[in-house]
Amino acid sequence: MNDAQPRALDAAQIKSFITDGFVRIGDAFSGETAAAARTILWQRMGLSPDAPSGWSEPVIRLGHFSDPPFVAAANTPALHAAYDSLVGSGRWLAPKALGTFPVRFPSEREPGDDGWHVDASFGTEDPAFLNWRINVVSQGRALLMLFLFSDIGEDDAPTRIRAGSHRLIARRLLPYGHNGLSLGELAADGFAGSETCPQVSATGRAGTVYLCHPFLVHAAQRHRGAAPRFLAQPPLLPTRAFDPALPPSPVQIAIREACGLTF
Repeated sequence: MNDAQPRALDAAQIKSFITDGFVRIGDAFSGETAAAARTILWQRMGLSPDAPSGWSEPVIRLGHFSDPPFVAAANTPALHAAYDSLVGSGRWLAPKALGTFPVRFPSEREPGDDGWHVDASFGTEDPAFLNWRINVVSQGRALLMLFLFSDIGEDDAPTRIRAGSHRLIARRLLPYGHNGLSLGELAADGFAGSETCPQVSATGRAGTVYLCHPFLVHAAQRHRGAAPRFLAQPPLLPTRAFDPALPPSPVQIAIREACGLTF
C-alpha cells in the first residue's frame, strides 16, 4: 500500500459504522511496519518466533509502545482521514503510542480474559478496574481501535464483535448522565440483549484496522491456530467533550439514533 494516499471514508462506510458500530479498513498501514513492530514485541517478551517451545502461556499482555513503527502505524494519512470522518476534524489527538497488546498464543488452555465487555474511558486512576467508568457522552474516548499486527484468521483468536451492540449500551447509559456507570455496574446483567446481535470476527491481514464505536461490546477468545496473534487495542483520545456548537460526528449520531439524545 501507499501510506501517503489518504482515503476518506465514504457514505456507505459511515452509515455502516453508525448502524453496526465499526468499520474495517484494510491496508491501513504497511506490512513492513507491522513486521518491524512485531520484532520489538518479540524482544520485549524475551521470546522467539522460531522457538515455539517457549510459548507456554495462552496470552502475554504488553503495555504501550512509542517506538517509530507503532507511531507510524497509528498515523497514516488513511487513518487520519478516517478519524476525521468518524470523530470530526480537530476533535481527536494523534496517537503518540499504541497499546495495550494482548499477544495470544496457540493453546489448549482458556485465556481467562475472554468475557464480553465494553472498554471504560474515565475514572481509570482507581486501582480496581471494575470501578472504571463510561458515560453516554463517552468521556475520555473517541474510538475503540483494533490494530492487526499479524495476519489473523478465524482460528487465530480474532476479537469477537457484537455488531450493533453500541446502540444498546447507549440506551443503558442514558439515564445516568455524565456520571455514567462503572464497568461492574454495566456488566452486572451480562450485557443482556447484546447476545442477539450478529457476531463478527475481527479478521484480516497485518495492517488492517477496525475503528469501533466506544460502546461496542466485544470479547477475546482462545487461540486455535498455529502462529501467535499480535493486536493492539488502543483508544483514540478526544481533544474535548462533545460540543453542541459543532455538527454531530458519526459517533454522536449513533448515540442520538439509539436513544433520541440531543447534545
